[in-house]
Amino acid sequence: MSNHPLLQGARGERHLLLGNEAIVRGALEAGVHMVSCYPGTPSSEVPDTFHRLGGEGRYRLEYSVNEKVAMEVAAGAALGGAMSLVTMKHVGVNVAADPLFTSVYTGLPGGMVLLTADDPGCHSSQNEQDNRTYARFALLPCFEPASAQEAKDMTREAFRLARELQQPVMLRTTTRVSHMRGAVDFDDLPATQPKVEFKRDPSRFVPVPAVARKRHLLLDGIIEKARQFAESSRFNTVHEPQTPTRLGIITSGVARNYLADALSAGGWGDRVRVLELGMTWPLPTAMITEFLRGCDRVLVLEEGVDLLEQDIRALVQKQDIHVRIEGKDSGLTGQGEYSTTLVMRRLSSWLDTPCPAKPVRSVDMDLPGRPPNLCAGCSHRAVYYAARQVFGDDAFYSSDIGCYTLGLLPPLRAADFLVCMGSSISAGSGFARASEKPVVAFIGDSTFFHSGMTGLANAVFNQHDIILVILDNGTTAMTGHQPNPGMVQDMLGSMSQHMDIEAIVRAMGVTQCAKVRSFNVKAVTKALEEMKAQSGVRVLITEEPCVLYARRQLKKAQPQVAEVAQQGPEAMRCLEQLACPAFYREGDNLAVDATLCTGCMVCLQVAPTAFKARKR
Repeated sequence: MSNHPLLQGARGERHLLLGNEAIVRGALEAGVHMVSCYPGTPSSEVPDTFHRLGGEGRYRLEYSVNEKVAMEVAAGAALGGAMSLVTMKHVGVNVAADPLFTSVYTGLPGGMVLLTADDPGCHSSQNEQDNRTYARFALLPCFEPASAQEAKDMTREAFRLARELQQPVMLRTTTRVSHMRGAVDFDDLPATQPKVEFKRDPSRFVPVPAVARKRHLLLDGIIEKARQFAESSRFNTVHEPQTPTRLGIITSGVARNYLADALSAGGWGDRVRVLELGMTWPLPTAMITEFLRGCDRVLVLEEGVDLLEQDIRALVQKQDIHVRIEGKDSGLTGQGEYSTTLVMRRLSSWLDTPCPAKPVRSVDMDLPGRPPNLCAGCSHRAVYYAARQVFGDDAFYSSDIGCYTLGLLPPLRAADFLVCMGSSISAGSGFARASEKPVVAFIGDSTFFHSGMTGLANAVFNQHDIILVILDNGTTAMTGHQPNPGMVQDMLGSMSQHMDIEAIVRAMGVTQCAKVRSFNVKAVTKALEEMKAQSGVRVLITEEPCVLYARRQLKKAQPQVAEVAQQGPEAMRCLEQLACPAFYREGDNLAVDATLCTGCMVCLQVAPTAFKARKR
């Protein structure tokens, strides 16, 4: 893709980009050398865009097996003098926290930027954690873009600061910023940026306790330099109305957009002073103090946890400023996403003026529910069906993070508990030992490589009693079909090496191991029945490509589809137990939508007299 504008665009050009695409351009304009990641929505488009571009030798991209490894690779590259970018979703930083905190102590001469993409509203996540907390906890300078243009500009600035301070810098986005689309003005791409020569210095780069204590003292001074940078940062600005007022609003992140829209829609722009923070940590305390001294009342507007509000309250007390601070309340809490309407309602109350916003229609309109569901033809559905036939409610099902988590819904009901990425084996082991009940754990191929192998090693070592089903669909399906070590070599290409899951499982000491095709319901059922009669650690590997991946990437098309051959109880039983999205009702009868049917033919195995195959 050498002619792609992200690689060829020059100063003066304007392009319409996703926020995540703008981050890629910003990194390229900075001269990034190394990109590592673990894909996770809403960050995935960043490494995927780097992958599509190819780079023409500008950078190397690595899909790492998990976020901790990605962080360590990026940190190592920055120690080796390269400018590195490491990307992940917010919960991934939990996995990467160990190397992150230590790399802040040692510093990274080449410069490393951490992109953490937060997910307020849990669009595709198990929590709403606000990773601005990590910026404070780990002492990371932090930028928060609110537009595609800022996503590009702040990425470039983050790299400049990271190399100047020789410290990791955080770029924190949210789902709306990552996936918004906006006009972005380009700057020129630089010539190949020089790398910083590594100078051996164990007294800095080997953080034994004596070294770490000294580095902590130095770190305080480095953060003070970052604070001074924030004081003059062009991303921190004060907007004064034409009419003097002592009402002020301090806002950060994507809330800046909602505030701008609300002030415009309400006609309130001349009633308040506004301090917008784009570089949100360390706080520009002098700038904020001056702003506060010009106000009698200040509203702190931030999406997520009330971190900025607490900081402002502490600063008011420390500086003995007589100003009333307001923030989170029943209207704007720390839960979910904000909107222009919500902010308008809060401003209407705060300004004690009527709100011109029309009431938002309830989302509870008379529309049918549409819960998330496994795709038509998903191989996980066949495995879950077989597991329910063998175990029913006699076993407990330990689930994990991936498409297959959607097996929690009726009628499959193949998920009873879930802790975190890679936990199905470890949590399932603990559950089985405590409850003395049979446990079947499910984990995907990518998640197995991410953090499942350690759980399996622990289960073998501690002689747990558990059945593990590794749902191998040949890709990292949920986040967009990114590579993982288990993919076939032809799809990985020459830059990566295929790793065989069965060989790994057996090398870990698992002797009760079998591998079957997921769509062969009889074989899956037989394997599970045999393992049910056994004890100890048992592993079943079920293989079948993700149906979307098979069609789009592997170019495999099924020449036939299923159709109902005979109405009656057997057809309806298949509907009730399998619930394939390609099924639908025509009055009292069952039908198959040929446009959705993928030709997996699982229904013909479940109800052989009710269905038949026909050519597409």
